[in-house]
Amino acid sequence: MLRVILKRLVLMPFLVLGIVTATFVLAQFTKGNPLVSIIGARGLENPDVVAAAKARWGLDRSVPERYVIYVANLAQGNLGTSFRTKQPVLTDLAQRLPATLELVICAMIVGAVSGILLGVISAQFRDTPADHTARFIALLGSCIPMFWLGLLVLFIFSVQTHLLPGPGRLDIRSDPPPTVTGFLLIDTLVAGEWSSFVDALRHLILPSLVLGWSVTGIVSRMVRASMLDVLGQDFITMARAKGAGETRVLMNHALRNALIPALTILGFTFAYLITGSVLVETIFSWPGIGSYAVEAARALDYPAITGVTIIGGLGFLIANLLTDIAYAAVDPRMRSAA
Repeated sequence: MLRVILKRLVLMPFLVLGIVTATFVLAQFTKGNPLVSIIGARGLENPDVVAAAKARWGLDRSVPERYVIYVANLAQGNLGTSFRTKQPVLTDLAQRLPATLELVICAMIVGAVSGILLGVISAQFRDTPADHTARFIALLGSCIPMFWLGLLVLFIFSVQTHLLPGPGRLDIRSDPPPTVTGFLLIDTLVAGEWSSFVDALRHLILPSLVLGWSVTGIVSRMVRASMLDVLGQDFITMARAKGAGETRVLMNHALRNALIPALTILGFTFAYLITGSVLVETIFSWPGIGSYAVEAARALDYPAITGVTIIGGLGFLIANLLTDIAYAAVDPRMRSAA
């Protein structure tokens, strides 16, 4: 297994380079003028201002020259400077990534727990009303568009009933706690601000439910299929013959083995949600990298677009590596094969 991990780590820089190359080329040939976001539409009327801006941001160079310079800077940990914010892209991403991770982690918890529960219920009560209900809920989670569901829950729970707050991470009248980790739930606890902690938690409920519901459908179908396969195995029959209770058979024997295939789905889903939370972050005004990507795309902010893509690519690569490690940890056959 150590050889597999080392091989993945050696290949990771080359995979990231491929991601960077593809993103850079596509961004350069996108229609539109990034100078609009740098100097404004009126600045384009002044040739001297245009020339100075191109020289300042390297837009007067050819695409191959810009690519070589960008890769050289990237090797030194420099993702460039955002056209829009005029800050280093790495700084922008570092400020916004904790908000996205906090949302994604909560969504994964909601999606994984509910998906596993629905999958177990569906498999245990196969072809019964409970099975049909669980499968219908999972189907809704996979089919309902997130932007529509986000708008719907905002309208019901925030506008109509006022049970939960609207967009944002905190109430607009509340001051954010001192930044320690960037995770509001942790920072408010560290600062001892209990009212802010409750406020941050209430703001997190709706977006995490909307984002997590898309995970629920995927996980529940995978767990159901795996559970049905495992429940028909000989070792399950043996456990029942020895007098093990149905709950013990279901949880200790069947579910533990059925979760092995679901690990792959959970790993890739977590990486997908990091960059796939664009719609949810936009609807709920969540200041994460998803909304940052939308703003960068609108402004043709090439360094920011490439920076977000690199983070997303790294997320998938790291998730793939951690999934393989988790797979080996729970499945002895993987360890022996490695």
